[in-house]
Amino acid sequence: MTLMNRRHWLQQTSAASLPLFLSENLFGVESKPRPALPVAAIVTEYTPNSHADVLVGKILEGFQQQGGPGPALKLAALYTDQVPDRDMSRALSRKYGFPITNSIEEAITLGTKQVQVAGVLSVGEHGDYPYTPVTKQHMYPRKQFFDEITATFKKYGKSVPVYNDKHLGYRWQDAKAMVDTSRKMGFPLMAGSSLPVAWRHPNLTLPENCEIESVLTIGRGNFEAHGFHALEAQQCLIEHRQGPTGVSAVETAQGKQIWAAEQAGKWSREMLQAALDVIPNVAKGKWEEILKDDSAFYFLEHQDGLQSTVAMVNRLGRHYAVAVKLKGENKPRATWIRLELDPPFGHFAYLLKAIEHMIHTSQPAYPVERTLLTTGILDTVMHSLAEGGKRIETPQLAIDYAAVQWPYANQKS
Repeated sequence: MTLMNRRHWLQQTSAASLPLFLSENLFGVESKPRPALPVAAIVTEYTPNSHADVLVGKILEGFQQQGGPGPALKLAALYTDQVPDRDMSRALSRKYGFPITNSIEEAITLGTKQVQVAGVLSVGEHGDYPYTPVTKQHMYPRKQFFDEITATFKKYGKSVPVYNDKHLGYRWQDAKAMVDTSRKMGFPLMAGSSLPVAWRHPNLTLPENCEIESVLTIGRGNFEAHGFHALEAQQCLIEHRQGPTGVSAVETAQGKQIWAAEQAGKWSREMLQAALDVIPNVAKGKWEEILKDDSAFYFLEHQDGLQSTVAMVNRLGRHYAVAVKLKGENKPRATWIRLELDPPFGHFAYLLKAIEHMIHTSQPAYPVERTLLTTGILDTVMHSLAEGGKRIETPQLAIDYAAVQWPYANQKS
């Protein structure tokens, strides 16, 4: 990010526009408020604490979802693909007066013959959707949503910025097609996790064009849904190193395979300990007795020769952290990527500020290529796990892009 762009961001993201528990040091610059631009939200379901709730809910009810300041966006219309028993959208529609539409096209056009919104949020997360039979990947309709959004743009001759929540799709081919379509049609596209903009304790940014000797990231939870977050947490840091950003091969280990991988030199106890040292509530005991089949390590071979590890350490830790050893330094640097684990899930407010920036400026806050890469890695990880840890070469992931310095929650200005 250029100095001017960074200053503009700081001016637009003020303590006045974010609640106190979010403001901290970064959001201390007063600014004139932006006008609220209309957006359409396309979601799988809108239930309590769903991604629709913690993103769209902050547009409707402010960052704390209790009234008060919120993003400079207003909900013009909502499309829900499913309406489960715990649905919130109908009651919210009556309360705030926005329409719930029968189609994605109608949400974008408001039933007229033109695009009526300044941006689209596509939230394909949560809901009753099938899994792929072999790799157990959740088949959320993100590509279907995207196709219907872009079909509307084509039909009415106008495109607007689109945000796709989390990874671009469960299949690499879908993700690549989505990015290619956005480039061809010329509209801004963002995607990804909230972890790159969440709190880091201690503060950690890497020097531009640094040389990295080793990196290990820890995560917890489902290998796909939460493994994606760990991949994004790692990539948003290491993308600042010198050299290409792509990945040439992926391999995995699960359960007892983890220890054979250690013996083969695929991961380092020093790096795992460095990541664990910055998080709370680490389980006590021998790792070999704690990490079971519900833990898995992802080994990434990067184009520049870097070897990185994402360790989904279920039972051992319950948080995300990244440890990085830079060339010439004796000890790894490490940071806990801290999330707010209860409502209003404040890290999503920082994600929403990045989305707001794109919709107001037509400039993505950070490159979609990051999430194209992590989506491709994740798809390969799931296939490797399904094949017993098989090493899979990934020539399609020779994805090179320029990193930016978009601020995270508690970054010092």
